[in-house]
Amino acid sequence: MKHTFLNLFAVVALGAMAAACASGNTVGEKRASVQKMRGETLAKLYRLEPGSRERIRRSAGYAVFSNVGVNLVLLSAGGGHGIVRNNATGRDTYMNMGTAGVGLGLGVKDFRGVFVFTDRKALDWFIEHGWDGSAQADAAAKAGNKGGAWAGAVDVAPGIKLYQITEHGLALQATIQGTKYWKDGEMN
Repeated sequence: MKHTFLNLFAVVALGAMAAACASGNTVGEKRASVQKMRGETLAKLYRLEPGSRERIRRSAGYAVFSNVGVNLVLLSAGGGHGIVRNNATGRDTYMNMGTAGVGLGLGVKDFRGVFVFTDRKALDWFIEHGWDGSAQADAAAKAGNKGGAWAGAVDVAPGIKLYQITEHGLALQATIQGTKYWKDGEMN
């Protein structure tokens, strides 16, 4: 029974991570897929939180990620891809992400994350060293326009804000525990 459960989890998790991969056969097609995801995600964010457009424009840079995760009883796993834009240089860096965790639940979650880097040091560190969100706690967003200039975004680390978008709009809570980000060796 234990092995059946673990095998089922592995199959479901691998399927979810495959679905989260950039689509296409060539590097150019994969890049185009990620760029399309970025454009669609930003358009949705700008509709949901109009002030985000100006915040992103004035930032050191931003990253947009697509993530699909699976939670099967006690284990969770997921993966995704993304793109980081350095606003000063206009350079894009393609990245991957992976998640793993333990917790009670059942289901598949598909969401988009938009990181906004308020300073150059945080942006450069994210691009060059990747990032491990496992040390970060859950952060709750402020509801509506109350609570300051970054309504809808949460602080996830010094110099980094996060908008998390689900099918239902902006998430009121963003969780990035157990998430690792790194440069994509093929697309850069």
